[in-house]
Parts: sequence; C-alpha cells; structure tokens
Amino acid sequence: MDVRGEAVTGAGLMADAAAYAVDAGQRWTLFLDTLRRRGLQYEAHLAEPLPNVLDYAAELISDGRELPRAVNYVLMRIVPPAGTSVDERKRPFMIVDPRAGHGPGIGGFKADSEIGVAMKAGHPCYFVGFLPDPVPGQTIEDISRAEAHFLETIIARHPQAEGKPCVIGNCQAGWAVMMLAAVRPDLFGPIIIAGAPLSYWAGVKGRNPMRYSGGLLGGTWLTALTSDLGAGVFDGAWLVQNFENQNPANTLWTKQYNLYSKIDTEVDRYLGFEKWWGGHVTLNAEEIQFIVDELFVGNHLACGDIRTSDGTAIDLRNIRSPIVVFCSQGDNITPPQQALDWILDLYDSVDEIRSYGQTIVYSVHDKIGHLGIFVSGSVARKEHEEFASNIDFIDVLPPGLYEAIFEPKTGSEADPELITGDWIMRCEARDLDDIRALGGNDLDDERQFAAAARVSETNLSLYRALVQPFVRAGVNPAMAEAFRKLHPLRLQYELFGSRNPFLSWVGEAAEKVREERQPVSPDNPFIKAQEQVSRQIVETLDAWRQTVEHQSELAFRAIYGSPLLQAAVGIDRTADRRPRSAAKNELHRELIRRRIRELREDVGRGGLLEAVTRALVYIGLARNSADERGFEAVRRLRAEHERARQCTLEEFKAMVREQYFMLLIDPAAALQAIPGLLPAEPGEREAAFAVLAEVLSARGPVTGEAGERLEEIRTLFGLATGPEQAVRKPALKLASKKD
Repeated sequence: MDVRGEAVTGAGLMADAAAYAVDAGQRWTLFLDTLRRRGLQYEAHLAEPLPNVLDYAAELISDGRELPRAVNYVLMRIVPPAGTSVDERKRPFMIVDPRAGHGPGIGGFKADSEIGVAMKAGHPCYFVGFLPDPVPGQTIEDISRAEAHFLETIIARHPQAEGKPCVIGNCQAGWAVMMLAAVRPDLFGPIIIAGAPLSYWAGVKGRNPMRYSGGLLGGTWLTALTSDLGAGVFDGAWLVQNFENQNPANTLWTKQYNLYSKIDTEVDRYLGFEKWWGGHVTLNAEEIQFIVDELFVGNHLACGDIRTSDGTAIDLRNIRSPIVVFCSQGDNITPPQQALDWILDLYDSVDEIRSYGQTIVYSVHDKIGHLGIFVSGSVARKEHEEFASNIDFIDVLPPGLYEAIFEPKTGSEADPELITGDWIMRCEARDLDDIRALGGNDLDDERQFAAAARVSETNLSLYRALVQPFVRAGVNPAMAEAFRKLHPLRLQYELFGSRNPFLSWVGEAAEKVREERQPVSPDNPFIKAQEQVSRQIVETLDAWRQTVEHQSELAFRAIYGSPLLQAAVGIDRTADRRPRSAAKNELHRELIRRRIRELREDVGRGGLLEAVTRALVYIGLARNSADERGFEAVRRLRAEHERARQCTLEEFKAMVREQYFMLLIDPAAALQAIPGLLPAEPGEREAAFAVLAEVLSARGPVTGEAGERLEEIRTLFGLATGPEQAVRKPALKLASKKD
C-alpha cells in the first residue's frame, strides 16, 4: 500500500516515478534560474550608488562623508507611501541598521517592519544607513559623532515635536546607540535595542556556544591578521560566515532545499532576503579591532571601562532616556543574557536603577530567531507596533525595571477604545532576580572569560610585534581585493552572475518550464521519500552541530578554567568580586542625598496638577504595573482640558518622576501634603477626583489595595466616601471627544 492507502502496482509506481522525474527536472531548471537571477541581482545591487534594501522611497538629509571627521554613514528621511500620513508634531523615529557584514535597510525591508509600524503610528521616520566601503581612517568614535550630528539635524527639523527622537538600534547598532546615549544623553528620547548584545560573556552553559569562539581562536589576533590581509580593510563577509556557521543545517541544506521544494511560491521571498544577505560590506581595521577587543572579547562596555579619545568614560548609567530591550529565547546570536545582563553588571538593586533615574523595559520573545527580531512580520505587527504606538507611555514611566507584557485584544476589555492595535501592552515592575532567573554566569565562568581576554591581549601583542610587519609588507591593495572577491560567500553569487557563459541557456529554459509546468502531487511516494531524506539530512547536521558546540564548550572551559593558566595571566581565583563590574561613585551618592533633601523640602509645593499626579502614582504603585489604556486616557484628558494642555509631555514626565520619588522617599509625608495642594473650591476637587478615577478605571475596576488607596485619596480630597464608589466609574466620559 502507498501513502494514499491504494494498492501499489508496477504501472502506478512507474507513473509516479515519471511524474516525479518531470517535476524534478522542472524544479532544477527553475532553481538554477533563481540562482542566476540572484547573481544578476547581486551585481545590480553592488552597482547602486547607495545600496540598501529599503522598501520605501528616501531622501538624503545628511552625508557623513561631508562631516569634519568623515564617515561612510548617511541620514535619510523616509518618504511616507501613498495612503500613509505622519504628524510632524509627533516625536520622530531614527532607525539605525547594523553594520555586521550586511548592507543597510533591513529595518525597512517591508511594510511590516520597524519603519512601517512607526509611520503607521503617525511618526516621521529617519533611517541611518551606510555605504559598502568605509572612509579610510574612520573609527567607531567618528561614527558616533556622525550619529550625534544626525540626531541634532532631526531635532532641528522638528521643533514642535513633543519629545526627543526615539532611536532604534538593531543588532550591532544597539551597542553603538547605547554608547552614544551614554555620552550625549541630551539628544535621545526612548531607546529601543533589538537583538543587541551588551554583556558579551553572558550566557547559559550548554546553550550559547558562540561566545566561546574568540577564546578558542586564541583571541583577536586573527581579526588583526584578516585586516592585514585586506590591506587595512576587514571583509564583512567573514562576519556573515560566522552567522551561517551557527546553523549548518540551514546554511548547507535547509535554505536551498526550501527554495527547491517550494520553487513555485518561494522565489520572490528568497530573492528579497538574499538581496540583503549577500550585500556584504567592509570595515576599517581600526573599527573591527575596537569591536572585538573592547566588546566581544574584552567585555569592557557594561563596566564602564571604555574611554573616548578625550578620556570621557562611557558609562551606561548616564543614559537618561527609557531603554527598551527586546530579545528572544530563540536567538542563538544574542541570547537574552547578553541583551540583559548589563543591568546586573551595573546595578546591585532596582533602587540603584531608580537612583540614576533610569527606566528599563525588557521583553523576551519565546522562540523567534535573531534575524526575526527585526525582520519578522509577525514580530513587527506585535512587539514593534506596540512599542511605536506606546512610545510616549514608555517615556513617562517612573524609573525602575519593567517587563513589557502583550495580551491579545478580545473586544471584551474595559474601555476598548483606548487600545491601539490588536494587542494590549502592560509594563509590570520587575526585580533583578527576574533577570537572574533567565540564567547566566557564575564567578568561575567570569574568571574563565577574563582569562581568555588576557590571553587575547598577549597574543595580539605578539602578533603585532613578530608577524604583522611581514604580513603588511607582503600584501598590496590589488592582492587584498582579490582575496575579497575569492571569499566563498561572494563566489556563490559571482559564479551564477552574468559572467558565467554556462548559464546563458537557463533563463529561456526557465520561461519554457513555467509555461509547461507540471507540479507533482504532494501524495507522490517519491516526494514523500524526498521529504524524509531531507529531514534525515537536517537531523544529521543538527547532531553534528550539537556535538561540535558541546566539544567547543568543554575545550574552552578546560583551557581557560585551568588554575595554572589563570595564575599565569593574573586572574585572582580567591577574589569574590567579578572581573568586570562597574565602579561605584561617591559623588553620585552625595548628589542623591542632596536630591532627597530637596524633594523632602518640596513635598508641599505645587497645586492641583501635582496633587492629581501624586495620587495617580500612589494608587498605581499598588497595582505593580502600568497599562497603555491609562496613559491613553491621560492623553485624551489632556486634549480635552485647556489647563492640562499647558503641561508638555516633557513637563508631565518630570512631574511623574518627582511625585514618584517623593512617594518613594517618604510616602506618609507625601500623602499628608496632598490637601494643601488642592483648591478650596469643592467643585474643582470633585472634578479633579473624577478625572483621577476615570484614568485609573481605564484598565478595569479599581479593586483590592488599589481600591483602598483610591478611597484614601478620596478622603484626602475632602469628598464623601462609600464602599460602592470604589469600583464605580465616574460620570466623566473620555470617549465623547476625540483628540
């Protein structure tokens, strides 16, 4: 019997074989034609003056090559497509794409993208891209200066915008954005970093093997050698190959087989992605050496050990804008620990986070892979759309650590008209133990990575002293260019390009095949056998990968866990302090003590707006979370009331923070001062309380401890109380007016 439950006959089997053979021949022709088209696309893409894969029209605003310290970065304004309108008064978005071997544009690769959802929410959008080749001599610091100039340009173009630009940094652009924000915090609104590593040694044993690769290669001397073989230029194709090596099953089989098996439907998607994946770029030797020495092997960023050319320490605690960290459990390139453990490197408690005035919101996806974090349409329609729609809500959150929770909109929620999109975003307060619960390094792990970093420094110095002069003397620009063209990743595009005469027949043959296409039935037994063989190949390659990863981890820990090696490179095994930890600042402590004294003195200053804000924060603390509906209610009330409109978003944010800290420092004194802030007119107090209750009930009835606090505030407002009033919605209706 065959898979259809029918008797297998010789004639039937022969017919199935013939049908399969015809289909296979046609598939091969179409498959070859797709590779040929990919090669032609590759050549055309490289010939563009500013290669990118943006799905939107864009106009050049600023060219980094014209700056005093020239770089190959550019700032472009995204032109809204027909049917999409943006509000110039809304805060602009600046999306920065990663320069990790690929070309720019993945942040606006399609409509369901970071750029797409930001414009859908009405925000003007700008894009920071780059040319394939760097300006000779440019450094990471030069790029940061250029991006600061780009932000200044955007701010000047939007003088009426409420709030500074929201900046999105994808992958490797994430750490670059954070470094700039630490030095120039005045330029930034909320920061969203997606799939961006910041704590480079972090991970979980048995699950995150990529972090061992630098140590197993002896450190960063190999990066210096590669740059020298490129005559001072590092070929980004090697970075792309590192990505591909993490999943050999996909690289060697699945990607090609998926195209072959779905050749009638997959071609456009395949070519669209390959246009970006094959757009390899280069970096200066100085750039890549900084990246591997200071970040991936050295892990100096989170602990504040990186200095600018003028000696300024890059301390991430200086960032004053809310930081949104988006990562995924399915990301084997930037696991959640590398995206989040910088928080543990910097802070001992959430109170310390608050003392620096920082708001950190994180979201951990269950399964999406690294590229899916900023490429997947489903992720764009959910997480990125919610971040874009609620960016002002995130901006006014009190300092602390939060996790963003997304719940599907069902239509039965309270005040559904206050919900933007198909999801409800809620920010729940978290503790550092919630970050630790994701897993991470212990002290022994940290010592091993510190030993690897010391060995790397030694090997790099030896290479520079003993080998580098001879390599540089033997390599000229023509040889370096030949090496780049012969890179295996480039060859797979070049060999199927227009210069291959053996493919001249493929295009015409493919057209004929499309006219006479005879796809085989999915029930064909030979197709079933083909699928089974494919699964076995994938399982074999996955098993091979797991074995290699396991052996790599064992080798790394055996080498760098050796007490003798650690002693030789100066690692103190008796120290109970982590090798990489941020220094504490007594000046900061003194400034905090001074600020606390000021807040205690100011607890009785203000008026009705301060009283309502203090009450709102006080009751909200009982819920341990904030909901987008509450902020949307505040936004609409602000549009309806002239007095509230006089308070800008930045002033409201400052007021929320001030009232929050007053309640944190001395809640009893802060509450006792509320009656003195209220007007004498009972009607004004009653109207203000109605507004307060309306905002609080936007996410549903105010019950439990929050309900008790609402009644406490009612008493402080001098209004009559009653148990039924704790859950009753006030008469004021927000839906009657639209902003």
